Amino acid sequence: MKMIAGKSLQSVRDERTGSQNVMSMSWDIQGLFRLHAKGIARSLMRRGMSGEAAADITQDTFERVLVRQSTLEGATNHNPKAYLYRVSRNLGINQIRRDALIRTVDLDSEEAREQPDPSPSPEHIVYSRQCLLQTFRALEQLPARTRTAFEMHRLGERTIAEVGEELGISTTRAWTLIHQAYRHLLSATEEE
Repeated sequence: MKMIAGKSLQSVRDERTGSQNVMSMSWDIQGLFRLHAKGIARSLMRRGMSGEAAADITQDTFERVLVRQSTLEGATNHNPKAYLYRVSRNLGINQIRRDALIRTVDLDSEEAREQPDPSPSPEHIVYSRQCLLQTFRALEQLPARTRTAFEMHRLGERTIAEVGEELGISTTRAWTLIHQAYRHLLSATEEE
């Protein structure tokens, strides 16, 4: 076999093309990154991705391979370059699908300035607090057992049967107490 500077002609070809002999294959992530990262990013940009998105997906590709490296070490007929390109292609497709689902607006655009603020107005906050205070006052007016049944059902997320069992009353009586509490709360909060 021909030798060039102490290396076989085949190993020089392998270094130039980035391919490796299957038998001597190694998942040297740093070496693979040096050999293939730019090519992976370029292939993603050819598919229409921005340079920044391509760089992110290239990083994600190597991260994915790094996480799975222990399972890949035993692979006997694996081509690391092909595997890296396949992973990057799949991640790119997933990114494109996500981008299609999410509507983004440029923050400098007029449309972004016209978007309403999702936070509640000060008037709405004050109104909500007043309603909550009215509800607490109305709860305090209820008889103890009725209030307990209501709180167990609505706040404790217990079923009516569980409320009845815990209070030692029938399910029908538990429902009646809870229903009375609802009616009282509605009438008390509507009056004020």
